Amino acid sequence: MATPALLAIDQGTTSSRALVFDLQANLVASAQKEFPQIFPEPGWVEHDPEVIWATVLSTAREAVNKAESTGFEVQAIGVTNQRETTLVWDRATGRPIHNAIVWQDRRTAEACAVLRRAAHEKLVAERAGLVLDPYFSATKLAWILDHIPGAREKAERGDLAFGTIDSFLIWRLTGGAIHVIEATNASRTSLYGLRAGDWDADLLDVFNIPAAILPTVVDSAGEMGQSEPSIFGRSIPITGAAGDQQAAAIGQACLKPGEMKSTYGTGAFMLVHTGDTVVASTNRLLATTAWRIKGESRFALEGSVLSAGATVQWVRDGLGLIAKASEIEALAADADPEGGVYLVPAFSGLGAPYWNPDARGALVGLTRGSGRAEIARAALDSVAYQTHDLLVAMAADGVEVSTLKVDGGMTVNSALMQRLADLCAVETICPHNAECTAWGAAFLAGLGAGIYSSIEDARNLWREDRRFTPKMDAMTRMRRLAGWADAVERVL
Repeated sequence: MATPALLAIDQGTTSSRALVFDLQANLVASAQKEFPQIFPEPGWVEHDPEVIWATVLSTAREAVNKAESTGFEVQAIGVTNQRETTLVWDRATGRPIHNAIVWQDRRTAEACAVLRRAAHEKLVAERAGLVLDPYFSATKLAWILDHIPGAREKAERGDLAFGTIDSFLIWRLTGGAIHVIEATNASRTSLYGLRAGDWDADLLDVFNIPAAILPTVVDSAGEMGQSEPSIFGRSIPITGAAGDQQAAAIGQACLKPGEMKSTYGTGAFMLVHTGDTVVASTNRLLATTAWRIKGESRFALEGSVLSAGATVQWVRDGLGLIAKASEIEALAADADPEGGVYLVPAFSGLGAPYWNPDARGALVGLTRGSGRAEIARAALDSVAYQTHDLLVAMAADGVEVSTLKVDGGMTVNSALMQRLADLCAVETICPHNAECTAWGAAFLAGLGAGIYSSIEDARNLWREDRRFTPKMDAMTRMRRLAGWADAVERVL
């Protein structure tokens, strides 16, 4: 008999990945494809939805074929995704009417400013748990409806469908039969009432969004549809979904109030579980849905850094200082640690706790002695400094952290993880399973398919790999943090 397995479709900002896990969270097959980023104007970021679908389809088929050729059988599919990225497509044809507008995109900064001046920020914070910022889906959706001829009229008639990436992929996987959005993704739109657990009529009015365009909100675990037989040669149930950061928190077994993780990918995202309480941050952090199972929601407090791995990409592609991202640490190791160079990577504004869409990046502290190594070091250190800013905001909201679970592609860099522990003065723990985001989606699929009995089963499948203890003396840490604060102030 074939060994049961779970497929995770991990659709990210720069690549689409498919990973097959056995029921003990071991990775048995994977495939990945990068895809182009589209920058129509400064501060604008788009993706071609058809390219996203093509890369998802090819990687999913490749991973399933690899796994099943070695004796496994995929029994359920979980989807995890870049979250606030916004798509609109024609219900009749299934074709998108515009490129996907990516979470990093800042084109709606002025629209957010108009809403702020109209005193809507309090309502958005109270109902959605979010700040008024171009990061979230609502103003992106309104922009598409207002800039594509005839789109708003079609939306009001119910001829168009809105979705985040999970919605679009489930629509395509089911051959257009299912138009849903999973609850954690819905909570990133600015249109969803966290406590009510559904679309909020007042928020729809604020952002001028017709209800007829919206998908049905569904739980994070449970049957969401069946894949078309033509995709994998048979139908496979889609039984789990979550936004990438919530999936990572589940993969990291952050299941009780106070448990925290930070994921380092294109951006960096810190979530602390708050149980059944929606925490109203006074420090511009975000309240968000951690998961919804059997209609019951659990919540989290989140801090979002817009540029982490994207900073390394800029050092590689924008400056040409390295040929591969993996080369940056070796280059940074040659830097003078007391060089005093800081990079504030506000390429598309600053996220939490600043939420300044107009901020732009800067290199601060350059001297004639500064070179390639100092810039590489500053790029990596910016990740640790931004994490520190989030921890300070969390502490101000009453959340104290003694250990930090970390995951994502950047955590393979042990030297960076040590600097993270040093500059944040917190023990930093890497899990044995580096694929926490994909595993979180796979686990939810297993839970939704009845393979696991409770979300608590995720804790039994988590194991520690590496632990980094702070070693930097307090005076050095304070001096470097003061230099970072000065650099951020200059940018702001």
